[in-house]
Amino acid sequence: MRLLIWGAGAIGGTMGAYLSRAGHDITFVDRVAEHVAAINQTGLRIIGPVAEFTAPAPAFTPVTLVGQWGVIILATKAQHTVEATHALASHLTDDGYVLSAQNGLNERVIAEIVGPARTVGAFVNFGADYLEPGVILYGGRGAVVVGEIDGRVTPRVEALHRTLLDFDDRAIVTSNIWGYLWGKEAYGAMLFATALTNESIADCLALPAYRQLFITLAQEVLRVAQALKIQPESFNGFDPSAFLAGVDRAVADRSLDEMVAFNRRSAKTHSGIWRDLAVRKRRTEVDPQIGIVAELGRQAGVPTPLTSRLVELIHEVEDGTRPQSLATLDLLAAAMPSR
Repeated sequence: MRLLIWGAGAIGGTMGAYLSRAGHDITFVDRVAEHVAAINQTGLRIIGPVAEFTAPAPAFTPVTLVGQWGVIILATKAQHTVEATHALASHLTDDGYVLSAQNGLNERVIAEIVGPARTVGAFVNFGADYLEPGVILYGGRGAVVVGEIDGRVTPRVEALHRTLLDFDDRAIVTSNIWGYLWGKEAYGAMLFATALTNESIADCLALPAYRQLFITLAQEVLRVAQALKIQPESFNGFDPSAFLAGVDRAVADRSLDEMVAFNRRSAKTHSGIWRDLAVRKRRTEVDPQIGIVAELGRQAGVPTPLTSRLVELIHEVEDGTRPQSLATLDLLAAAMPSR
């Protein structure tokens, strides 16, 4: 398959490098000129426990790219979706489509720009980090799911799935991509909460003192999904049915234990959110990934006080007015509604 990867960072870079190694015609686009130069000079290097190799592929910045593609994988940060989709639109063939390999519900935004018929959804949960120009850590495998946003299983998504098997042989096609994306919204809210601290994902999710906080946060997100008639899907230890109102606490604890076990198997110990805050000192995806839950909750008449407080605290850490610490996580816990 001939693919344009728009965003050659942790997600797009890992997927593109594997597909290039498998013989697919891959072209990278990235806004970081040093990263583009390194890829063109020595190839894109993947390191970590899963595999280590270097994949040669042409790379361009958005302003130097020429040509059109039938399939474009968009793998930028969620907050760059609007800008990136407008930039890539002229490089998309009339009968082509954009695949969103991002965090959040960005298919909604992409469809508004290029049209629903030219938008395909994806859910990815593998662990990867951009380390330096030309180098990406692939820390651990995770779910890879693709599906049409209208729920159909079409020849094009089946062809895409066959291609993605060259990246991960456990990749699947779904007729419920929104269910996976909303499952990731609940799990993602937990990850944002762990990033308020300097604890690893696994260590933070394992702390008994904060178990109820993580459970309540997931329940709040899933209430919004329920109001929107979405049936969330399970993946990598996360079981949405364990976080529904009235479910026994032991069931939620078991799901959290499975998420802890999943994350302990990865060389990527901290989330990309934590890395943005602690290492790269830049804004996170909190508004388009988690803030959208609060916005959709307001529209559906579902209160989201904990989600809204989480967004506020992440912004305070971004602004340097709050440290990453368990004390900051305590502030989030204090916002839990009385039961």
